[in-house]
Amino acid sequence: MTLLKLVGFKPIIVHGGGKEISRWVEKTGKEAKFVNGLRVTDAETMEIAEMVLNKVNKSLVTMVQELGVKAVGISGKDGGLLKVDRKYPDGQDIGFVGDIKEVNPKVLFDLIEKDFLPIVAPIGLDDNFQTYNINADDAACAIAKAVGAEKLAFLTDIEGLYKDINDKASFISRISASQADALIEEGFIGGGMLPKLGNCTSAIKSGVNRVHILDGRIPHCLLLEIFTKNGIGTAIVQDSDLEKMEMGDY
Repeated sequence: MTLLKLVGFKPIIVHGGGKEISRWVEKTGKEAKFVNGLRVTDAETMEIAEMVLNKVNKSLVTMVQELGVKAVGISGKDGGLLKVDRKYPDGQDIGFVGDIKEVNPKVLFDLIEKDFLPIVAPIGLDDNFQTYNINADDAACAIAKAVGAEKLAFLTDIEGLYKDINDKASFISRISASQADALIEEGFIGGGMLPKLGNCTSAIKSGVNRVHILDGRIPHCLLLEIFTKNGIGTAIVQDSDLEKMEMGDY
């Protein structure tokens, strides 16, 4: 990311902290619970999540600045960046989990204009200024739409998208948004990949040119995906662009 910034890109980092949050929740004697890949978040868990996410945020700021790039860490609370309502997946109340209803990207544009790399923790406020945890993929997708991003990349802990997660031969290197929606509707996608892929297709439909799902465990995976012909992860593209790729015109 710092190299992209140094060569003229204008990156924004949106991070999560799920495993670290789970570790701290377990230290209090509670068990982490998830519904459709989203963390069930009571008041105590929300307090832990905000503490952990702020810690992760400043650690990332430090790492970026050690590499010679100016960074500023913020959360969705700052400057009214992320406004939310309570999220009800499948009609279930899972606590203080935010459903983003509005993004005000002014603070991001101001930071980018001053040559800072913004690093965003996925925490937001509702109309009553109650704090909510936000799925990091949801936050990244909403911010990408709001700033008119050219690319959106999700770093995860698997190689990319599989039609069958148990069959390595079913790996998908390129897929259109329509094809991805079909996989979701046909029940091929589950777990944490379900909201992630839904966000990918939503971003494409909102004008993001290309979305990537990458294995963040691979050093420089973002550079390998962007600057090599075939890439190393899964690219979700516009339907028309996939046709051009298959014809060798893209």
